[in-house]
Order: sequence, then C-alpha cells, then structure tokens
Amino acid sequence: MKSTASEPSPFLLETRSLTKLYPDGDVHALEDVTVGFHEREYVAVMGPSGSGKSTLLHLLGALDRPTSGEVWFQGKPISSWGSLDRFRSEKIGFVFQSFCLLPTLTACENVQIPMFEGPLTVRERASKAAGLLDAVGMSHRASHLPTRLSVGERQRVAIARALANDPPILLADEPTGNLDSRTGEEVLDLFARLHRERGMTLIVITHGQDVAQRSHRVVTVRDGRIVGDCPAGGSR
Repeated sequence: MKSTASEPSPFLLETRSLTKLYPDGDVHALEDVTVGFHEREYVAVMGPSGSGKSTLLHLLGALDRPTSGEVWFQGKPISSWGSLDRFRSEKIGFVFQSFCLLPTLTACENVQIPMFEGPLTVRERASKAAGLLDAVGMSHRASHLPTRLSVGERQRVAIARALANDPPILLADEPTGNLDSRTGEEVLDLFARLHRERGMTLIVITHGQDVAQRSHRVVTVRDGRIVGDCPAGGSR
C-alpha cells in the first residue's frame, strides 16, 4: 500500500525509486531514480539527449506520472494532493526552451495566464503581471505580442509567467537552448538574481557545461539513471 502520510525529510522536492517506461514497457526513460533537492538550492541536471533528464523534469513538475516510484514534496507524496493541476499551479513554475507563449496575447496577458484560476481580480492580475515584467526587465514591452519580441525577450516573459503564482520551485528545461550566447548569459544572470532575491529552489535541465557551472550542484543522468551528483562552480 502506498503511504500518503507526511514523513520527515531534509528535501523540499525528491524522488524515491522513480521509474518511467515508454511506451510499451521496453524503453526505460528513467529507472529506479532517487534524488532530492533542498529548499533554496540551485541545481543543474545534465545529460546527453535521450538520457532521461527531461523525463525527470516532467515527473518532478507533475506533468507526467511515473510507472513506479513517487515524487515527494515537503515529505508528502504529490499523488496525495488529489489534484496534480493544483500542485503544479501552486508549487511549480515552468520555463521551456520553446517559450510556449500564446501568440494572440500581449506579454502582460501571457504572464497572467497562471493566475486565471486564482483569487485575484482582473485589476490585481494586471498589476502583478506588470510588476513581474518589471522584475525581468520587460516592463517597456508589456503591450507587445510575442511576434514583436526578440527570442531573449520572449524567454524573459516566459520567466515572468513562471513566477506568476509565487511558486517555491522553478523548473527550467534547456532555457538557453534557443538563444545566442550573449542572450543566454543574460538569461542565466536573471536566473541567478531571481534565485538570490526570491529564495526559490531552481532546477535547470541542460546539456551545456557553461549553464551547469552557474548552479551550485550538478546531477548527471545517463541511460535513465543518476550517475553523478557533485558541487558545481556557482557561488552562493
């Protein structure tokens, strides 16, 4: 029987014996993965294409369900939440390589999307979105559609949207993958500042050593298993 009781844990978010099989049971995207992430920690998850790192992120963020094993948040399995949609909305912010902005909405409107199911009024949502855009240096582009923004500006808007519900955890999947080197460095600088100022747990999926070195810790995934876990070069 699966336990749903809270258990003491040093980790904010963790996996226990996590396995994910695709699609007919022959391919182990992840196999018996146990790893934990502390509150306020900045972790890079590295590995080559097909290693399982993006699958791990999807399971950590409750975008997918494991074949076996469990993801735990604050010492409690996330399956006990009942609604994984509510868990994602309240606890996780997502930043994707492809930005995932709605093309018919302005930057300010895109940032408000995660707030639609919450308690804020229309005016309060707009005000909070404006503040988040200012925090990522995009207040001057609030009324622009994504097609009128550079790729770096789109990623900044996506980061602001990820912060909309003040999540304690930010998950980023190859956040600099579509950016040139200079813009990528600017986005990593922004991550570092937000991590420092907001005290979030930041987990970044990457295959780039330069991205990983900005973190405090590097977890390496290969063939669906954790094969390395060590400090990185980022400063606290």
